[in-house]
Amino acid sequence: MAEKVKLFVNGQEVEVEAGKNLIDAFGAIGIEIPHLCYHPALGADGNCRMCLVGIEDGRPPLVPACKTKVAEGMKVQLDAEKIKKIQRDIMELELINHPIDCPICDQAGECKLQDYYMKYDGQPSRMTVKPVLKAKKMDFGCGVVHDQERCVLCARCVRFTRLITKTGELGIVNRTDAARVNIFPGRPLNNRYALNVVDLCPVGAMTSRDFRFKQRAWFLTKSPSICHGCSKGCNIFIDHNREKYKDDVIYRYRPRLNEKVNGYFMCDEGRMTYKLENDNRLGTPRVNGREAGFDEAIESVRRAVSEAKKAVVLISPNASLEQMFAAQQFAAAINAPVSGYSDGYVKAGDGDDFLIKDDKSANRASFALLGIDDSKTAFEAALNGADLLLSFDNDLSRSLSGDALTQLLADTKLIMVASSQTDCVAKAAVAVPVASYSEDAGSLVNCDGRLQSYEVAVVKNQPAKSLIEVLHLCGGEIKSNQEARAGLQAAVAVLKDIDLEQIPAEGIALTESEVAHVAA
Repeated sequence: MAEKVKLFVNGQEVEVEAGKNLIDAFGAIGIEIPHLCYHPALGADGNCRMCLVGIEDGRPPLVPACKTKVAEGMKVQLDAEKIKKIQRDIMELELINHPIDCPICDQAGECKLQDYYMKYDGQPSRMTVKPVLKAKKMDFGCGVVHDQERCVLCARCVRFTRLITKTGELGIVNRTDAARVNIFPGRPLNNRYALNVVDLCPVGAMTSRDFRFKQRAWFLTKSPSICHGCSKGCNIFIDHNREKYKDDVIYRYRPRLNEKVNGYFMCDEGRMTYKLENDNRLGTPRVNGREAGFDEAIESVRRAVSEAKKAVVLISPNASLEQMFAAQQFAAAINAPVSGYSDGYVKAGDGDDFLIKDDKSANRASFALLGIDDSKTAFEAALNGADLLLSFDNDLSRSLSGDALTQLLADTKLIMVASSQTDCVAKAAVAVPVASYSEDAGSLVNCDGRLQSYEVAVVKNQPAKSLIEVLHLCGGEIKSNQEARAGLQAAVAVLKDIDLEQIPAEGIALTESEVAHVAA
């Protein structure tokens, strides 16, 4: 347990964590100190002066909270009139040249300048001269669009490119009213995490070309989830909105703080995977190349299973732990071997030493927990003599060439249970649509052996059935995530003492020795 210290805030005694600066320590107990330039991942810069606080009997009597650590017995003043005047003066300075374009600004509703004006200032402008005009709609590269008029020169974006990506494309040039954030000549943003500067910007100066003018922040429902773009399992917010008479649509992904996984950031490629949840979805069942009703498709699957001499079950490495277990139990019931073959989901050499991983699947680590072999050799051995392949959201066209897939399907009937249109779905004898991860709930184990969970975020006007529900309709015994979790606790030693219904937000670390205890 972290060491605590006692100090006084506005005359009241509080207990906070030792070693933290005043902003973080007080924020943890619900006391806000306004700030623009400070960010926990970027350290203290001390340039905005918005966080100046008083220290009673201190030398100096005024200090920046971002650079001042808590100390036993410290007496901090936040509501003194001199502190309030400083906050008003700083706000007035920031707003002297700031355009009042909130009605068209993407940051409206998420803007710290808006929030602080309403809470700490609220004064009418005293300006009688024209504001300094600055450039607008500047293309900084990597989908980042900059508006210099709105910039408060907090330097968060500059520090991000220097401290986090270490690419250094941004800098503050010139001084006083001529100071601007800009790219260096001929060097636009060129890193795979560039869009994080949009999240870091406390105002509307950095915007995403992909999101600009698409939605208002206050219309969006912000649902916590897990990115399925690679095996890192970054924590995210899925921002979505159901407009009147329309379906629920995802408009963006944003990183969600988890210091055990991704910290405050995520990669740009992962952000854009939200489009896969909206577009090219499998919505209508298909039987023998024609559209069919859902009941007909399920009956076709049941008939194919009953008539097959040998069936093989193929599971996606993106499936949740519960879905994998339910599919494994279904396979056992029909006496079919199980494979997790998915070599095509791995892009060798694509990863880095930060967040991006070679493996572009979300849950491959669960194959080891459940004893599912994902090797090509085991897959080919399982297919030997098989006349039916049941693929549960595994896009085999990513792992096999077109000719190899055609050759495989010459002797084997393919049934696809999938959420999106793929080449495999197009070639399947039967295709059954299911909910995607943004529309379902489940658990994942990331590449570092951390067990995490996610809940339903998007609810469509006509929701697709979950993969577990489809498995049950096709003859599987497990009906729900709850039943799958009970079975997992009984079958997997490492999960025996874990409450899968109450996985904490930061996840649970499964050690290497625990992962070695494969399912019974």
